[in-house]
Amino acid sequence: MRSLPEPMKIVCMIRYQIDPFQREAFRKYAENWLRIIPRCGGDLLGYFLPHEGTSDVAWGLVGFDGLASYEAYRTRLKSDTEAMENFQMALDQRLILREERTFVEVVG
Repeated sequence: MRSLPEPMKIVCMIRYQIDPFQREAFRKYAENWLRIIPRCGGDLLGYFLPHEGTSDVAWGLVGFDGLASYEAYRTRLKSDTEAMENFQMALDQRLILREERTFVEVVG
């Protein structure tokens, strides 16, 4: 009998303050992560752009088994060419004004 994968235990909630005039460029940045994050070991729950109301806050949610899994993921990101290009694109275009990471525990 095949065992089921362990459920995620923590979620990294990334809150981005973005340049609201660069919303579509941030969309491209987020779309790139849809490929990169799973390849590097994160359980991507999604990226979320402002729709109505506050125009300069976006979110990214990524699940992990624990902090050790997150640290291994971060190490893989640093050696992933596409990830480095995506980070550099965001820096060059000044898409992100501020970035905050909060880790929450999954209940259930």
